Amino acid sequence: MNDAKPEPTLSDPSLYINRELSWLAFNTRVLAQAQNGDLPPLERLKFLAIYGTNLDEFYMIRVAGLQALYRAGVQETGADKMTPAQQLAAIRERLHTEQSVLEETYHAIVERLQAEGVRIAPYAQLTPALQQRLETEFFERIYPIIIPIAVDATHPFPHLNNLSFGIVVRLTDLHGTLRHGLVRIPRILPRFISIDGIFVPIETVVEHFIGDLFPGYTRTAATPFRITRNADMEIEEEEADDFLEILEEGLRSRNKGSIVRLECDAGADDDLIMFLNDHLHVDEADIYAYHSVPLHLGALWQIVGDKALAHLRLPVYTPRTLPPLDNDDLFEVIEHQDALLYHPYESFEPVVQFVRQAAADPDTLAIRMTLYRVGPNSPIVQALIDAVHEGKQVTVLVELKARFDEENNLRWAKTLEDVGAHVVYGIPGLKVHAKIAQVIKRKGERFRSYLHLATGNYNPSTAKIYTDVSYFTTREDFSRDATRFFHFLTGFSTHTKLEHLYMSPAQIKPKLIELIELEAAHGPEGHLILKANSLVDPDIIRALYAASQAGTKIDLIIRGICSLRPGIEGFSETITVSSIIGKYLEHPRIYWFQHAEAVYISSADLMTRNLDRRIELMTPIYTPELQARLEQILRLQLNDNQLRWILQHDGTYRPVSPDGHAPLDSQTRLERHTSELHDSSRTKQNHYVKKLADKLLKEG
Repeated sequence: MNDAKPEPTLSDPSLYINRELSWLAFNTRVLAQAQNGDLPPLERLKFLAIYGTNLDEFYMIRVAGLQALYRAGVQETGADKMTPAQQLAAIRERLHTEQSVLEETYHAIVERLQAEGVRIAPYAQLTPALQQRLETEFFERIYPIIIPIAVDATHPFPHLNNLSFGIVVRLTDLHGTLRHGLVRIPRILPRFISIDGIFVPIETVVEHFIGDLFPGYTRTAATPFRITRNADMEIEEEEADDFLEILEEGLRSRNKGSIVRLECDAGADDDLIMFLNDHLHVDEADIYAYHSVPLHLGALWQIVGDKALAHLRLPVYTPRTLPPLDNDDLFEVIEHQDALLYHPYESFEPVVQFVRQAAADPDTLAIRMTLYRVGPNSPIVQALIDAVHEGKQVTVLVELKARFDEENNLRWAKTLEDVGAHVVYGIPGLKVHAKIAQVIKRKGERFRSYLHLATGNYNPSTAKIYTDVSYFTTREDFSRDATRFFHFLTGFSTHTKLEHLYMSPAQIKPKLIELIELEAAHGPEGHLILKANSLVDPDIIRALYAASQAGTKIDLIIRGICSLRPGIEGFSETITVSSIIGKYLEHPRIYWFQHAEAVYISSADLMTRNLDRRIELMTPIYTPELQARLEQILRLQLNDNQLRWILQHDGTYRPVSPDGHAPLDSQTRLERHTSELHDSSRTKQNHYVKKLADKLLKEG
């Protein structure tokens, strides 16, 4: 009898890291930044806020989804073959274990802030004089807004919206009769009350005045709490003629989803939490009780963003506009040469000017764009409105299914439609995530098309903190594809294939697999570098494993989720996976192959949802100087020994250290280089990118 274990195949579950656990490992790396004592205290607090905001979304979407799969009896959800029950157990264990690290980190930052003269302190720790001032503040600005709610036989437990924050209380009357109540603290109130350099959590102020909210009753117990609901909207587009109507209903239903998490104070009265959960029905494993950490970590942005405390953050970098795009006429520049920007080191302003100048130019005939996340005060949308007023033909695809930006996008879509733009509200069954703008002008007797293609959103605010690539071109082959792409978005088409650009769901994945296989054909002489936010798609991972088996060198720069397991003998020995976590959110998708004729930039991550269920674009960059710049950015990051983490075969990450080499922070290095070039270089962009590439290669 042969008891030998069968050789694993490329589909073996052991070769794949669970995506949810990989995401948690990413958020742990964010938390590690908050632990970094070399950073200014508010910079550390910022990463704590990001950690909390990330965790909110993770519970609202991923954990809620796993709970639904578990209730439905689903047994497998991914290439790793972990069941929903196994994933939920692993998630809960990890988060409860990590909670002590979170608490220690928060308290260490608070101590550091106190040494700098900044306190985060409850009402009870204030001096009598400050308490008196806060009493006035409470009755003038808080008391009229908050809502005390009785809970008894005649007052049913209220509906609580997603991410509701409040206080649950137990009271007694003059006869000793027990009563329960809630105090809802609306989001329009600040999370912290600022007074003389002290940030006072609002719930500690409200709790002190519970007696004034329930006159005649005495408080015997109280604790703040916060709930999280399932916020993943399932929109059946085919069931409604009016997609806007069903989206608005979906947004309303987001506050009615099942409750998936309860957060409270660790010192809370057990009977009070039991009363609360008798109405909420949260699994005990999804109750998180924090020791002296304010609920809703994301609200720490209020303190981080306090202008009076700017000295406790890293210096703000001012993005630069470099030659030749500092020219007054942007379109004249890109008529003569392709241009590439790397945000936020280079300013997003040329992208805004691309639309503004087109709107103002009498020769502009049409402007077409896709909008995914544009922000609440968008200069680009305003420029599109101005273009309509100037008589231009304006066509805009506004993706209403952009998660957590639906309401903002819905408002902009209605505004654009009201002024007369042609607005497309997404594609049934597919989310449009592509980033493209096309301007068509009259040039004498001819029409000329100008394109902007990008890896990031048309959002000037996030462009200051997300790294992304912008590419301007007037290539006629790309322009024909762009026109075909917009016709696909606005008309009826069962099949659209682009000739020079690549569009998912039909083209990007096959092209990437083809490029990986072509590089693998060179064996050990082959080399590829892929930079993305996430790598989950099993087909791409299997292609990378096969390339590694051929001896091809593979460097992956994956900021967040990575399901590929590097360093497995016989499968992934030539693969490294790096993650850069720093001041800026690494967001571009750049795909480099040593033996390919182009370097590719894309809106698409290496995830099944992007490659199979979204409209995405991938753009080949053929200009040698621009290729060189993209390559050197990748190589610089692969040499980073300050912000880079290396994925181990067991799914853990190890921070990279200098090990005797000079410290290299790729983000700071790019800030400095761009500033130096802005101050000294007034040459053509081709010379500029070559100079930057040479310098990065030499120093990296």
